[in-house]
Amino acid sequence: MDVYELLSAILLAIGSFLLLSGGIGVLRFPDVYSRMHAAGITDTLGACLILLALMLLAGLSLVMVKLLMILAFLLITGPTSSHALGKAAWKSGVKPLMGKALNR
Repeated sequence: MDVYELLSAILLAIGSFLLLSGGIGVLRFPDVYSRMHAAGITDTLGACLILLALMLLAGLSLVMVKLLMILAFLLITGPTSSHALGKAAWKSGVKPLMGKALNR
């Protein structure tokens, strides 16, 4: 097994774990804002790690350029969509759960 393959496998495992934990967070967290945080942070980082692993496997080629373009797109759209979702929830009057409301 090559060093690039080993590093790629590690990045794929970490990225997959982050995507799985983000999905579990969306199901388990109590309110819109914490769910949005779980989805936005872990999905962006998990997808970036998976794309980096694929770039290591692709080597210097046209495939790597395409993966870099997808990575740039994800780095722009992921945080932007989370911000838009949070702002829309706030403007529609959804308040974050605090204090005793979290213990129900």
